[in-house]
Order: sequence, then structure tokens, then C-alpha cells
Amino acid sequence: MKKHQVKVIAVMAALAIVFGGVVVFKGPGSAGKGEHSEAAEHGDKDEHKGKETASKAGDGDEHEEGKHSGEVEGVIRFSDEQIKLAGITMQTAAAAHLDTFIRMPGQIALNEDRTAHVTARAAGAVQVVEATLGQAVKKGDVLAVIASAEIADQRGELAAAEKRVAYARSVYASEKTLWEEKISARQDYLKAESELREAEIGLQMARQKLAALGGQSGGAGASNRLQVRAPFGGTIVEKHVALGEVVGADTRIFTVSDLSTVWADVVVPAKDLEIVRVGTEAVIRSVASDTTAPGKVSFVSSLIGEESRSAKARVVLDNPKAAWRPGLFVNVDIVTGSAEVPVAVAREALQTVEGRQVVFKRAGGGFVAQPVSVGRSDGRLVEIVSGMKAGEPYAGAGSFAIKAEQAKGDAEHEH
Repeated sequence: MKKHQVKVIAVMAALAIVFGGVVVFKGPGSAGKGEHSEAAEHGDKDEHKGKETASKAGDGDEHEEGKHSGEVEGVIRFSDEQIKLAGITMQTAAAAHLDTFIRMPGQIALNEDRTAHVTARAAGAVQVVEATLGQAVKKGDVLAVIASAEIADQRGELAAAEKRVAYARSVYASEKTLWEEKISARQDYLKAESELREAEIGLQMARQKLAALGGQSGGAGASNRLQVRAPFGGTIVEKHVALGEVVGADTRIFTVSDLSTVWADVVVPAKDLEIVRVGTEAVIRSVASDTTAPGKVSFVSSLIGEESRSAKARVVLDNPKAAWRPGLFVNVDIVTGSAEVPVAVAREALQTVEGRQVVFKRAGGGFVAQPVSVGRSDGRLVEIVSGMKAGEPYAGAGSFAIKAEQAKGDAEHEH
């Protein structure tokens, strides 16, 4: 029994030693670890809080920076001096009256109703050339003088006819007196009267022949001279004669045209012949300049070309300042309708940026590329369906310089 108790006590002592060792081992270590963990946890919290503060501060800076950049984003800087140097014209979007039209090619031509191809009308040698190319002349002005044998012959015939009339008239007067005094027979009187009438007819014919050739009954030394005169007032647009040149009766030596009116010849496709009719309003626009003029269609051909499948039409234009020169290519806008639009801008203000149509609107110290939707156009103004309001300033002529500056800035930003 005593031996058994000793064993129990020994086991209990061993367990006490082991338990005491474990407690000693875990106690200080656990406490240190706990303090370290708490400190670490506290440090993590402080660090996280610091990061949050830094993050908020950073976000605030970024927000302020974004706000600042938002105020200038998309603005293409242009000072007033730069606008002037670039030739940019400032305009204002506004309501406008637009005429819709179809455009056709055309060409200015001489008014053939007021154009004369002057010929010599009698063969001969050119003695004097009075008119020059481009000279303005009046009706009856002498253009050239031609020495012609035909004119000489005709004047000789006229002189002979005048003498025959004079002789016949004297014979008639004598026979009339003799008949009245019962000296000669009535038959002689009637014969003298008939011969006088024939002589007068011959004289009239001689004068008409000379007049048809453009000659006049002249005095001595001018029997063979033919004066070529202007048929009406106009401008010498062609000259085909020189001093000493021998010309024929049908030789075209001058072309005189009255340029106060001209024709605009138009090529009309067959599909548009229902629209283009005599009396239709039209606007003629020069291809070489900004010159325009209103007019009306005065003629539409009844025939269609076999190859072109188009017809010819004509617009008569007043040309008081000779701005419309024959041979000038033009666009002929046939008016098909009219409308009032609330907002319109100049056609040259439209630019294409990244596949979109834009208008460079004035904003602060520069311009902003404002995307727009367009509607009708009369070739000078374009309707703005959306994107701009009436009263907004924009760049008209010269707006391409702003587009170029924008492209330059984008390229620098990419680099």
C-alpha cells in the first residue's frame, strides 16, 4: 500500500513539473506575442488610416485638376490677333431664307440675237482699218475701208442711171409742151412719159444695189471705196482683217456683239426636264469667283442629244458691267422651292473632323468644334438642324485654319 502511494505521488509530481513548464513557456511568449500583435494591429490601423487620408487628399487633388482641365478641354486657343492674321471671319448663326435648287453645269455665251458677223460684202483690198479688238463702237461707225472694183462698177451704173433719168425727164417735158400746143401727136407724149418712168426705175435699182453692198454715192476720188460700218452698238469681239489684205465678199472681217446681255447655256439631263421650263427662276454662279446673278429660263430645247441624253436650255442675263464673259464656266441653280429656317450658317464654316461635320463655335479664348446636323442649303448658307442656336458666334471663312491648329495640337498630345 505504501509502495502504491509512492508511485501515485511520483506520477503527480511529474505531471506538476510538466504543467509548470508549459505554463512558464507559454506565459511570457504569449504575452509578448499579444503585445506585438496588438501593436502591429494598431500600426496597421494607423497605416490604413494614413493611406485613406492620403488617398482622399490625392482624390481631392485629382478632382481639382480634373475640374480645371474640364474648363479648357476641347478649346482651341486663338487670340484676336491670331484670328486676324489667319483671315478668319467671325459670323453669327441666324435665321435665313433658303432657296432649294438643283445644280447644272453651264457656260456663258454671246447673245446671238445681238451678235453680228460683219463681212466685206464686196471683194477688194483693205485700205483702212479703223476698229481694234475689244473696242466699243456705235451704230454706223466705220470699221474698215475697202477699195473694190465691184463698188466702182456699181457707182458707174448709178451715175449712168441718173443721167438717163435726167435726159428722159427733159424729153418728157418737151413732148408734153408740144402735145399741149397741138404741135405733136399724143403718142409721142405718152412714149416720152414711158421712157421717163423706165429710167426712174433703173435709177432706183442702181441705188438699191449700191446700198445692198454698203456703198454710198460719193464724190470724185471715192468711186471705188467701200466703208464697212457697225450694224449696231456693241464691242468688237473678233477681228480677222489687216491693212492691205485682199478679202472676198463673204469674208468675215469683224464680229460685233452687244455685251449688255449674254446667254448662259445649260445642259439639262432628261430626268430634270419636268422641272426646267421656260420662266423657271434660276441663279447663275461663276465657277471662278463668287459672282452670282438671278435670271429666268428663256428657252428649253425640244430635242435630246443622242449621246449626252440631255437637252439644252438658256438663261438670259443682264451684263451691265461686263462681269459675265463669254466662255466662262458657271453653275446654274434651278430653284425648286423656298423655305425659312430658324438657324443657318455660312457654307464655308462647315468642316469635317473625325468623320463628323462641325462648326467652330467661339468659346472663351478660342474655338470649340461643335458637332452639327445640317439640312437644306442654297449654296451660300446651310441650315443647322441641331447643334447650334441663333445668335451664337462662329468662324466662317478661314475656319480651316482652326481645324489645322486642332490637328496640330492632337499630334503633339499623342507624342
